[in-house]
Amino acid sequence: MKNLIRVARIEDAKTLLEIYAPYVLHTAISFEYEVPSLEEFEERMRNVLCKYPYLVAERDGEIVGYAYAGPLKTRAAYDWAVETTIYVRKDVKKSGLGKELYHALENALALQNILNLNACIGYPEVEDEYLTKNSVQFHEHLGYRFVGEFYQCGYKFKRWYNMVWMEKQLGEHKEVPLPVKRFDEIRGELEKQYGIS
Repeated sequence: MKNLIRVARIEDAKTLLEIYAPYVLHTAISFEYEVPSLEEFEERMRNVLCKYPYLVAERDGEIVGYAYAGPLKTRAAYDWAVETTIYVRKDVKKSGLGKELYHALENALALQNILNLNACIGYPEVEDEYLTKNSVQFHEHLGYRFVGEFYQCGYKFKRWYNMVWMEKQLGEHKEVPLPVKRFDEIRGELEKQYGIS
């Protein structure tokens, strides 16, 4: 099955929220306790799209996953670093979709002159029905490296979970880096080079 990767639209929010909700309600992959409202989710999307890519994957005309980036921190010195996020529908896990989405996200971020990708991942000391080590393994497979762990910092389902940071560097860290571009500045180039619409 061929996947279509495209830029998210605000009208996608309801479907994206349906993909995200099970992660909130039934896993410790998300440390949120309550599913956000549609209005809040739409606002989160708008905030991302002001500066960063927010991509969705379609399979057979249905949205089955999404990935986006956001600021690692708000201080100016962090401009070249982002935090990446990905969620896919449960029935399409381990189909290569996540890898395809993340590669498209990396292409967009590289065009923006972003250099560091960071992933914040819930991590169990012992795997259970709410959290496994699959997300860390997925990121390792895509070239992320482990950079730090916080112990028992997340509490959900009456259990304590760790959190790890993983990082991937996209380019050379020069003495004078290229300025970071906003997503709307590179969107046309991204669509042209990588077939993202």
